[in-house]
Amino acid sequence: MALKPEPTAPFHSVQYALRVLETVSKHGGGVTDAQIARETGLPTGHLAPMLAMLRREGYVEQLSDGAYVIGDSLVLLGSGVTRKEALEAKLQETLTELRDSVGAAVYISRYIDGEVKITQFADGPRTPKVNEWVDFRSAAHASAVGKCLPTQLDVNGRRDHLSRHKIARLTSRTITSEQLLFSKLDSQPPTVPVLDLQEYAVGTVCAAVPLTAGSAVGCLALSLPIEHAHRLRQAADTLNRRAAPVVLSLAI
Repeated sequence: MALKPEPTAPFHSVQYALRVLETVSKHGGGVTDAQIARETGLPTGHLAPMLAMLRREGYVEQLSDGAYVIGDSLVLLGSGVTRKEALEAKLQETLTELRDSVGAAVYISRYIDGEVKITQFADGPRTPKVNEWVDFRSAAHASAVGKCLPTQLDVNGRRDHLSRHKIARLTSRTITSEQLLFSKLDSQPPTVPVLDLQEYAVGTVCAAVPLTAGSAVGCLALSLPIEHAHRLRQAADTLNRRAAPVVLSLAI
């Protein structure tokens, strides 16, 4: 199941969103979209959807005269001692909306202290999360989450991880060759979701995209039961497009 590169992937759009937010923040009384375009250098065709996303996520608000000012989400994330709680709440809200949009359980995973960790997720009765029958920390070679995170590590980082978590066959589709695994990771385009087609668990397919925010290594992922595998392509594309607000929250 090949996925085409997504031109609206978040990895290049977030830097522009940050420039827009910096511009809006400089103008406490409000700033027009024309002025934002002039100061950021963004063409109107790109700026309009960017402002729509920032409004939807609560990072900016539009006044009655059409000018833009910073929104409640940006104020909360910059409020010091409550930032951690505000960030977690904002991410959970975004994950819940994304779960409903793609019709799948969704996850944020980070590579922390050399281990794969699911830090937040959103599931539901109709969108159950993956049954973690093997600890995700030991299954980086098989899961979409696990494979997506090592794509952001160098060869030494990958080998260090596999020295602590040996490759094991979890299903008949699991890659058990380190050389083949590294080759696939190296050939993975950064704007195409990483897939797990029953490599971690029989009956489950998954997709993951990197969350690039500074030096942190993370990813956004989804899972579907095998009977919904026909929706994986569309769901993965939606995940890719909607990752920008998640990266933005982590970058601010």
